[in-house]
Amino acid sequence: QVQLVESGGGLVQAGVSLRLSCAASGRSFGEYVMGWFRQAPGKEREFVATISRSGGITEYEDSVKGRFTISRDNAKNTVYLQMNSLKPEDTAVYYCAAERAMGIRTRGELYDYWGQGTQVTISS
Repeated sequence: QVQLVESGGGLVQAGVSLRLSCAASGRSFGEYVMGWFRQAPGKEREFVATISRSGGITEYEDSVKGRFTISRDNAKNTVYLQMNSLKPEDTAVYYCAAERAMGIRTRGELYDYWGQGTQVTISS
């Protein structure tokens, strides 16, 4: 089991950057696939990015490709989401998720553990 805590969100203007962090408690962090999801008001939760256990495989939702980068530091039990060139449409609550599995996962229903989320608001 793991517990996840997101941080790094805030209110920023369009075009700037933010880096989100997700700190995991417990042991064996390197055995978990990690993902980032987001949910805007009135919209369903959507996939953003995922990363394999060793960090060697990543996948992104089309609208964030080239702007967002997911990474992890297993020695620190932390996964990151670097967000560049932020747009108003990126405004949402961002959640990290974990699943004890190999490969990558893009479907939220496949993840067993979730953080409480961090708010990202982009003004125009």
